[in-house]
Amino acid sequence: MHPVVNHLVQLQELTLIRDEQKVVGGAPHLQNLDASIDAMSNQLPPDVRPLFEKLRVRDRIVVVPVTNGNCAACGMQLPISMVQAVRRAADLVACPNCSRILYYPEAPPRQVGKAHRRSAPRKVGISRFSSHTLMIPSIEAGDKESAIRELASKMESEGFVDKADKLVEAALQREAVVSTAVDHGLAFPHVRAVEGGGLTLALGISRKGIQFDEESKALTRIVFFMVIPTAASAFYLKLLSGLTETFMQAEARKTLMAEKEPDKLWKTLVKLTRAAIK
Repeated sequence: MHPVVNHLVQLQELTLIRDEQKVVGGAPHLQNLDASIDAMSNQLPPDVRPLFEKLRVRDRIVVVPVTNGNCAACGMQLPISMVQAVRRAADLVACPNCSRILYYPEAPPRQVGKAHRRSAPRKVGISRFSSHTLMIPSIEAGDKESAIRELASKMESEGFVDKADKLVEAALQREAVVSTAVDHGLAFPHVRAVEGGGLTLALGISRKGIQFDEESKALTRIVFFMVIPTAASAFYLKLLSGLTETFMQAEARKTLMAEKEPDKLWKTLVKLTRAAIK
């Protein structure tokens, strides 16, 4: 990857993490994130920073992968010569349709099917993003990495994604910046730029609790693991907001954790989130 593009990808990720923290009430982290964002912005080449800032005003997603010869953000089919130029990474290359800066990911995890889950009748609410097959009422994991691995492996075994190991690696890299664990025993580990389908969510319940955030003694018991395609990055914040709004309520958490079977856990999740997730 072109070194400037790599820098932009990291800067974009920090910006998106800051947005997440605003949604889940992570105020203590905002000052450090703002300082890191400012420092990385100041390190951009003089001719690149104005372009980045201009694009970021329009949309938080400025740097996007090429997937199957398409811009992952707008979906435009790119000329073969342009795809080759992106892959060579000698210069910055922008999508001719949406003007976002393109990069070529090396062997990323992808979504691989399950088209039937989006077929008629039209699904609403959280049913658009998950399935009863992605519910684990009692995860066996005793630590953060094992919990993420268990949920990623569930997605892979049920035919939603491939390369669960790469998903785990990417999710842990994201956790290393700022933990996705929040108050009341909730955590939202996730991986961005998983193309090939829509935003997908798996849910795991830890009966014993997991120390998801090394800086906190609080235990996490409800883990939502999500894979997010580039085009759904903005909507992810709405989903995160809806889940946070729902499960900050003690009664909702108690009701969810009372379920011991995948089908019942799924039905309860759908019911509890009906008002907050449209």
